Amino acid sequence: MNPNNVLHPAEALVLSKATPAVIERVRQLRLMAFDVDGVLTDGRLWYSAQGEQLKCFHVLDGHGLKLLLESGIIVALITGRDGNVIGRRAAELGIGLVQHGVRDKAQALQALAQEHGCNPSEVGYMGDDIIDVPAMQRAGFAASVPNAPAYVTQAAHWVAPSPGGAGAVRDCCDLLLAAQGRLGAFFSPNALRPGGTIQ
Repeated sequence: MNPNNVLHPAEALVLSKATPAVIERVRQLRLMAFDVDGVLTDGRLWYSAQGEQLKCFHVLDGHGLKLLLESGIIVALITGRDGNVIGRRAAELGIGLVQHGVRDKAQALQALAQEHGCNPSEVGYMGDDIIDVPAMQRAGFAASVPNAPAYVTQAAHWVAPSPGGAGAVRDCCDLLLAAQGRLGAFFSPNALRPGGTIQ
């Protein structure tokens, strides 16, 4: 965190697009959980001729998640679907908290918070569909994507400017890092740890 409370220009730019109330919520976060389909992907499902399910992930989102992890933020993926693709992507990014086939995401989020000693105000959740709304309502910071249904975006404290699967997660990561004074540090040439490549 920036000890002098002087904003890096990138932090100032990111925070200029958020309200003070949102910034205050995000500043407290220690754990950020994300839905997968429609948030980390654009929500479309692709199938090979052999019936294998394929998903498309955006490298900007992946790098944002890596930056959160390198900043000491706990990152979790909570998805209602099953599939090896999500586990593989999570492993590439170093995300160890992945829950598949979850129907009650609010309960899953609460369990994660308790496991890591987080108060509700220290937990964020980003979702895009009806199944995500209870978790969004329980989180101290609720985020969504602009291509989600209106009744979902209305449940959010903040809606990413970029669509799901195309930078929305990176927008959220940048907001969190900027609010906590951590984004500017990554502009140093030696900021990323070994192996901290673009994902």
